[in-house]
Order: sequence, then structure tokens, then C-alpha cells
Amino acid sequence: MPKQFSHLNAAGGARMVNVGAKSVQRRHVLAAGKLICRPATILALKKKALPKGDVLTVAQIAGIQAAKRTAELIPLCHPLPLNHVKLGFKMLRGAVEIYCAVETSAQTGVEMEALTGVSVAALTLYDMCKSVDKTMRIGDIHVVEKVKS
Repeated sequence: MPKQFSHLNAAGGARMVNVGAKSVQRRHVLAAGKLICRPATILALKKKALPKGDVLTVAQIAGIQAAKRTAELIPLCHPLPLNHVKLGFKMLRGAVEIYCAVETSAQTGVEMEALTGVSVAALTLYDMCKSVDKTMRIGDIHVVEKVKS
């Protein structure tokens, strides 16, 4: 028997899942993604030599803010109290790896918050680097780890 989608009612319409009966648990999710770009763009990022300034700090703040506002951006997501959001970058030769770790104590998980943080950080990097690199691509956004205790 195929698994039913939790966000659809019996008639196939959208609904918000009722998590009221679930117990509060500590939940941690790590998500990741990439901005693929030219090596020269990576060098400019490292040197903070792009026309828009300290691009990584701006993207970090944008990703954290996005994680905190996920319920406003994604329909049917529950607004969650976030205990912690950490967003960071790893510079590779032809890409920036983006990581977002989110923690809560709640009745539902924080996958969407972590994925939203990565996505908005990537979009911010793209926006702030597009004047110097027309080859950029955003990709491989995924959940790396999901823990509840």
C-alpha cells in the first residue's frame, strides 16, 4: 500500500498536520548545498574583494534569518522555537559548500528550517557574486543528518 502524504486531507486538499499529540523532543538537523562557481570567484570571496564587500557574512546572516522565518515562507510549516542556528561555509576550488545546522525542542522536526537556511544563503551568495561570475549554479541542497532525542 502506498504511503499517504501527511499534508493532504481525504479529498486531496492541502492541510496543516496536527502535531499537538506528539511529545516535545530535542531535534537537530544538518543540511548542506553548493554554489558552483569559478576558482577566481572563490579567491575573491576569500580575499573579501568582491564589489559588494563581505559577501560571506551577509550570506551567513541571510541564511540564519531565513531559517528563523521558514514558517512564513513555506506554506503549512509549523512555526518552531529555534534553540540554535549555525550557518557556515567551506571553500573548495570550484564551489562554496554551505552548511546549516538547526536545533529545536518541539513536536516536529526542523528539516525545512535547515534547508531554507542553506537555500537563502546560496541565493544571497549568487546575488552578491553575479556581477563577476556568470557561470554560477546552485545545487545539491539536501539533509545530511537528522537526529531526535
